[in-house]
Amino acid sequence: MSIRKSLKLALLAGALALGAVTQVQAQQQEQFFPLQSYRVGPYAAGGTGFFGGFIDYLNLVNTREGGVGGVKLTWEEGETQYEVERGVEVYERLKTHPGIATWNPLSVGIAYALLDRVTADKVPLITINHGRTDTTDGRVFKYIFPLLLNPYSETSGIVNYIGSKEGSLDKLKGKKIVVLYHGSPYGKETIPIYELLAKKYGFTVQQIEVPHPGNEQQSQWLSIRRAKPDYVVLRGWGVMNPVALKTAQKVGFPADHIVGNVWSNSEEDVIPAGDAAKGYVAITTVAAGAQYPVIQDITKQLYEQGKGNLQDHKRIGSVYHNLGVLNGILNVEAIRIAQAKFGKRTLTGDEVRWGLENLKIDQARAAALGAKGLFHSINVSWDNHEGDGLVAFQQWDGSKWKVVSDWIAPDWKLLRPIIEKSSLAYAKEKNLKVRKSIDD
Repeated sequence: MSIRKSLKLALLAGALALGAVTQVQAQQQEQFFPLQSYRVGPYAAGGTGFFGGFIDYLNLVNTREGGVGGVKLTWEEGETQYEVERGVEVYERLKTHPGIATWNPLSVGIAYALLDRVTADKVPLITINHGRTDTTDGRVFKYIFPLLLNPYSETSGIVNYIGSKEGSLDKLKGKKIVVLYHGSPYGKETIPIYELLAKKYGFTVQQIEVPHPGNEQQSQWLSIRRAKPDYVVLRGWGVMNPVALKTAQKVGFPADHIVGNVWSNSEEDVIPAGDAAKGYVAITTVAAGAQYPVIQDITKQLYEQGKGNLQDHKRIGSVYHNLGVLNGILNVEAIRIAQAKFGKRTLTGDEVRWGLENLKIDQARAAALGAKGLFHSINVSWDNHEGDGLVAFQQWDGSKWKVVSDWIAPDWKLLRPIIEKSSLAYAKEKNLKVRKSIDD
């Protein structure tokens, strides 16, 4: 072989190698979000709103800032139809993608199925406003984050709100509360905590299941009419919620004595119910409305440019859309925090986990993000993966939601020992080491 030909081959090999390195470097400058979304089926309203808002915020950060610290945010959706088997299939299919930041399935069933998988793969699982309650204990559940609210703190907040309506928690003694819950792991999660709070405050509780998806509830509401409760807590999801409100009206139960949980608090829950929803109250961690600067930025920079994710632009600023945007904020801020420690590059899942365990957004930072008033704050630590659990209550006036309470805290003194008892039992069952610091 001639010297000239050898030189050409060497130069070609070098160019190919440089190209491969450049391609790898480009891939490394992407932070990937695998999305186990659901845009069809009985829960499509929640899925399209939430994942639409989440994608809108990721897209906004890319458009406005070029990503986070020069790292572009990317994503891919896998349709689950809110089914566990499909959610696991999407996980197994997408988990080998480089640069995964977090998993965000918005499904209790899928989240339960992923607990061991994400722990083995060392990638955080975010279950905003839902999930398994004891995953709040980061000493045991290192990679699970029920951000903002877990089912038990939600329940405590609802009972505290009902107590405030009666004048004080002491005045709950002798009252009767019915919990109408979705027939799923999500719906059943709070059964024991309602029983515990009933014993503590002296009210009676009757818990009635509505089989999935909740299209028929006549027999349940006839039972409620016979029971004559002071309040009904609606722990619903999807089509179950408007059906509950319309059936309550038929049997004569007043809407303003129905208190919805955090997955019964959207426009999609009340608008289909028409007049039957007027006066209905629901718990929330995020405010509705498009007046917040971050939502206005999304409208101007995405929707007015034909880049928004929602097909129905009237849903911009709705509860589900805003919750998706807030979920995006929490994910992105965790990445910013982690980059400050590990460098402005594509992070590993374990590095993003560190960022989540140091995720603190006070009201000043929320304002800087254009989210003042959209939510209160969050203060996550290595051993508390939820935050402070602050909630507010909103009432439907027939056309929009109006906040009708201050921010209410759960009874952590009561709840934390219950959470730790459950998490430590899980650690013993799974032979897991209980962490003693963020470095464990």
